Amino acid sequence: MADFCHDAGENTERCVMLADTTTDFAVVAYREDGLWQVAPVPLRLLDDLEAFIATLRRQLSEGEAIGLACLDEDFFLAVRLHGADVRMLLSDGTAAADVPVAWQLVNKLGLPIPVEDELDGIQPVGDLSLFNDLGLNARELGALCDDLELYPDEMLSSIASRLGFGEPFRRAVDAALS
Repeated sequence: MADFCHDAGENTERCVMLADTTTDFAVVAYREDGLWQVAPVPLRLLDDLEAFIATLRRQLSEGEAIGLACLDEDFFLAVRLHGADVRMLLSDGTAAADVPVAWQLVNKLGLPIPVEDELDGIQPVGDLSLFNDLGLNARELGALCDDLELYPDEMLSSIASRLGFGEPFRRAVDAALS
């Protein structure tokens, strides 16, 4: 997305403004009358994974909600609720060593928290197949997470586009960052 600081393009003025703040954001995507709707979610909810999930649960329209969050410009979090089923993905499991919500996700999945010796490479944790039925298979999602040339916001933009809500996602991110 051209609106982010690392790829300012024509948006240099906005980039300067954002450089002093943050590019962290969270959004929820849900279907209403068969169309994807995407809305910003307050970042304070990402202090607690359960609070984020509870917020997504309130948007369970037509049976599912997807939460996407970009944190620390280093990793992203994806949570998909379908009825009572909760599926999650963290683009980089090493974030669990430093970021509370990442730690909570890894802990909720019952996975070991990475220790200092294991922090060498980026490794996604969670369910890479969470979007298979929406047209983004586990192999493609894994390759996206492994692409070191992309920032997490770019990964999420690509995911949103593949899932069919790219433009509403961009509008929600713009609203979250303004």
